[in-house]
Amino acid sequence: MRILPLLGVLLALAGCESPKEIHVTNAWVRLAAVPRGPAAAYFTLHGGPADATLVSVTSDVSIRAEMHESMTSGSLAGSMASMKPIQQVALPAGGEIAFAPGGKHVMLFDVNPGIKPGAPVPLLLTFADGQRVTYKATAVGAGEGAPGS
Repeated sequence: MRILPLLGVLLALAGCESPKEIHVTNAWVRLAAVPRGPAAAYFTLHGGPADATLVSVTSDVSIRAEMHESMTSGSLAGSMASMKPIQQVALPAGGEIAFAPGGKHVMLFDVNPGIKPGAPVPLLLTFADGQRVTYKATAVGAGEGAPGS
């Protein structure tokens, strides 16, 4: 009979778990359609126990990387898609930010031509407080969607 109250306490404590550290899931890189064209990296970023600010994403397999955001503007007569560089991304504690086609993404310029579909692509995410998170994305061909979709 004493086990039931103890079990209840343990279950309650398990529910009080604090947010995990910042981490990345579902990372993939769409390779360029033309030689020497830029590739695009996508992923979901999950916040840790405190607010954070993402200031850069780089990869050892590219010469340069830039965070960008796509947007659509216009009127009923027509809309126009555009893309602009972004310098930082606020990540709320316990929150989630998606880098996905049509929204935020990372442009990877001059990717090593040896990277083929299925290859791992290392990403290094750096935050304003100096924290760094590494993750291996999966490369997909230019016309392909996210892995598993």
